Amino acid sequence: MRRRLAALAAFSLIAVASNAQAAPKDPLGDLIMSVITGSMPTAPGWNVKATLYHAGAKGVGALDSLGCKVVAMRTVAVDKNVIPRRSVLFIKETVGLKMPDGKLHDGYWYASDVGGAIKGQRIDLYTGRGSASMSPIKSLNLATLSAVKVGEFKGCPPA
Repeated sequence: MRRRLAALAAFSLIAVASNAQAAPKDPLGDLIMSVITGSMPTAPGWNVKATLYHAGAKGVGALDSLGCKVVAMRTVAVDKNVIPRRSVLFIKETVGLKMPDGKLHDGYWYASDVGGAIKGQRIDLYTGRGSASMSPIKSLNLATLSAVKVGEFKGCPPA
């Protein structure tokens, strides 16, 4: 009897899976995002789990992995096997956040750093000096964010 029930359950799962369809494309949403970010609708994008890091934490220096100065609310550490270093990323969830200079964030970040714990679909957002610098974006810690590659930079990212 258990084998019959297991077979019936497996059959129903196969039937449901065969009727499942991929999520519908959202061409209008893609077009709107491309206008906002300035990227092509087919630009590479990732859903990534975000963590935060700051100067003064163990293992965090004043320079990123490219040898450039880390920039508060602009530098992002990535897994270079997933997101290429030197990528300019647009992270829509950061638009409007308060920057250290009091201005509002435009959503653009620079993938110029890597970290030993940054593996796969993870990023680490640099918030500035000291743990207090993480307060304005504490809500993004461990959140899933959408990152879209909108370009590349040469040399060091702008400060």
